[in-house]
Amino acid sequence: MNLSGKILKLFGWTVNVTVPDYPKCIICVAPHTSNWDFILGKLTYASIGRKAGFLMKSSWFFFPLGYIFRSMGGVPVYRKNKRGSIVDQLVERFNNTERLSIAITPEGTRSRNKKWHTGFLQIAYRANIPIMIGILDYGHKTITIDDVLFPTGEIDSDLKAVQQAYESSQAKYPEKFAKDND
Repeated sequence: MNLSGKILKLFGWTVNVTVPDYPKCIICVAPHTSNWDFILGKLTYASIGRKAGFLMKSSWFFFPLGYIFRSMGGVPVYRKNKRGSIVDQLVERFNNTERLSIAITPEGTRSRNKKWHTGFLQIAYRANIPIMIGILDYGHKTITIDDVLFPTGEIDSDLKAVQQAYESSQAKYPEKFAKDND
């Protein structure tokens, strides 16, 4: 067991990752209600010997944090992007690389948000890559990635399929976790 796995075990977390190590994928991570979710996600992926980048709002990429986040695989998201949409940029990035995994929180915020972002579905569909479903369950102290969705391009039905995977998970702050149907 590596250091990341030992840290998770020390704090009582169990990791269950059964999906293949796809060369390209999006890891949909929810519920996302705390900054601890980021730390748990990075430790989890490192504990199984894999690397994944992540999206984060651009305001976090100031000196010196910007260098640290980029070295960890961070991709800044600019709210008023003049270089095109983040969806277009990520599709291009996936299409022009041999190996890339990016973790995305569909809620887009740690606050309660009933309207999940669908960009991750569009990216996966257009880049023809799978979406791995990452579940942070604070109630059982488990982190699970055991389901894969290959998007159909039908955004509403794909989003419902993703949201159903999180039905029984408990967020660190349950009052902050919501889905379209809540």
